[in-house]
Formats: sequence, structure tokens, C-alpha cells
Amino acid sequence: MTYDCAIVGAGVMGCSTALFLARAGMRVVLLDRGEICREASGVNAGTLTMQMTRAALVPYALRAHEMWLRMPEWCDGRGVLATACPGLSVAFTPHEAAMLEERATARRAAGAPIELISGTAAQAIEPGLADGVRLAGHCPIDGFTSAYLTGLAFRGALLNAGVTLLENTPVGGVDGRFELATPAGSVSATRLVLAGGVWLQDMAAWLGVSLPIKVLVNQLVVTERMPTVMRTVLGVASGLLSLKQYANGTVLIGGGWQGVGDRARGGLAVKPESFLGNIRLAAHTVPALRDARVVRSWLGLEAETADALPVIGPVPGIDNAWTIGSVHSGYTSGPYMGKILAQAITGQPPELPLFPMERL
Repeated sequence: MTYDCAIVGAGVMGCSTALFLARAGMRVVLLDRGEICREASGVNAGTLTMQMTRAALVPYALRAHEMWLRMPEWCDGRGVLATACPGLSVAFTPHEAAMLEERATARRAAGAPIELISGTAAQAIEPGLADGVRLAGHCPIDGFTSAYLTGLAFRGALLNAGVTLLENTPVGGVDGRFELATPAGSVSATRLVLAGGVWLQDMAAWLGVSLPIKVLVNQLVVTERMPTVMRTVLGVASGLLSLKQYANGTVLIGGGWQGVGDRARGGLAVKPESFLGNIRLAAHTVPALRDARVVRSWLGLEAETADALPVIGPVPGIDNAWTIGSVHSGYTSGPYMGKILAQAITGQPPELPLFPMERL
């Protein structure tokens, strides 16, 4: 069978695109070299935040935030334990305060309801916060998910919509219009979507396109279960910390501290100095974390373009070929990005503009 659309890469953006295309009546095949949402989409911090989202992406993140919270309604009853809660971004130093004020102003202009408040006001919202906060950004509509559930949530909805799901099926290249080479044989489609995250650079090369993608090897840490020590999504204006506590009591510590790895080999090893810096900053920000024991630390690859905005739209010069992905903090806006790409592919005007490749 020749499919109406083949999507290579089954992260959150690829899954969302596939789901909305199938519901629009297309015959869709979704391929991944592993299992769905088991790379960046399944191992990230699950943060749904406006305060870590670039101003240009705030309108997309606001719509995606609502999609995450209502996921069971559009994903056949399945969700990712999405939790809505306030978000705080705090500044301990004058430099961080200036950074926070500048970024909060830009994000507020883009539609994020961020208010600058004093350290005392921040402690009233988050009693576990340390003393010494000079300034804080408060956003009432942040939140988080259990990211490891993302693939489980999408799988049933994709199959119910008629998507052919080919997991553990690496694509070695694309020939003709469009013949995808796999170990099990070729897969044919009249449209192609490349949704490869950090591997989008290699996928674009199949079509003769040069698309530089930076690879971040982010470390994350999770603690044992402990009494409630925070009620918000908490970050530091420098961007080196994100904290959240789940319903089972575990605390997830992130912030983009880098580990060892690359595009070809994946995440290889945790850097001890990054690990220590991350947990020390966490304990400085929420002193109760000094009593926590760490359960484990792991790595996840994150893709980023030169301007940290996504690549969503047609491939220049190649009819019916599209890309989606490779944006810093892309999990937050992921399901909405897939929705608007599906609109464009089916000939509808996207609700919000895409992000064309030509700029890169």
C-alpha cells in the first residue's frame, strides 16, 4: 500500500501530526527506529511552563498547555497525569533579577500572564523557598506531566485512528517520491514528514538539504519520595534549575546541566560536576531538599536550531515534504505544533504561523 503520508520520528510532535492527519482522513504510517516517545519525548522533565518558553513560542505554548491538561478528551481517554499549578522563576543575584525582568516583560507581551513579585511574596506562594530571593516571576498557569507516559497515551489513540505504527523500524534513506528504505522492505508514501528531533539534521540530508541542529545532552535527577516540599514549578532565572514534586512525593531536578553524549551515540554518561552543581543549586533554592536522597540520574538528548525556534513547514524545493521539531523546550508546545502542521498538510490555514526552514 502507498500511504498518504509517512512520518519518520515518533516523538510527541510526530505522534501528534500523525494523529491529526489520520483523523482528517489520511492513511498514515508512523515509523521510528525505537519505540514511540522513548527518546526526548519520554525522558524529559515534563515541564509545561511559560517561564522557560521563548517569547515567540508563548502563543503556541498557551494552546498546547490546554491540550495537555485536556489530553484524555482528544486522545481517547488517555493522558499523562498533567498537573496544573503556579510557576515561579526566582532571582538571587542582581544579574538574575535583570535577566528575569527582561524576559518576563517579553513573555508577558506575547500573552503569558507573568507578574513580577518580591521575594517575600514568592515565599508566601512557595513556603519552602529559600531566603535571599530578590525578585520572582509568578505565572498562574504553569504545570507538568509524567513524560514517561507520553508514548502510552498516544499509542492507543494512533491505532484507533488507523495509523500504521512501525516501531523498531529504522529508516535508512528516502528514494523517489517517497520510498523509505527499512530492514523490512520499502514503505511508499505520497507525502513525507521528517520529525526526528536531534536526528533531523541527518534526515534532511536524505533530501540533499543542509540543516544544522545543535545537540544538548541534558541531565535529570529524581529523589526518593518525601513529604511535600514544594507546590509550584520552580526555576531560577539563570535557567540552570527546574524543580517539581509529583503526587507520589518524588522531586524531579532538571535545568539543562550537560552530560556526556552526542547525536551518533546518544547519552553516554552523567558528568559528576554537573550532577553536583544541579543538586547543590536545588538544595540552595529549596533547603528541605538537603535531606533528600537521590534515586537516579539519567540523560536525554534535546535538539536546538541556531535561533532556538522550531523547524515546522515544507522542505524548500521538494513538494509534499515537510519537517517538524528541533526546538528548545519543545515538549511543552509539542502537541499543538503537530496539530497546526497537520492543518497545513491537509490544505487548511494553520491557526498560527509555521516556522519555515528557509531562515536557517
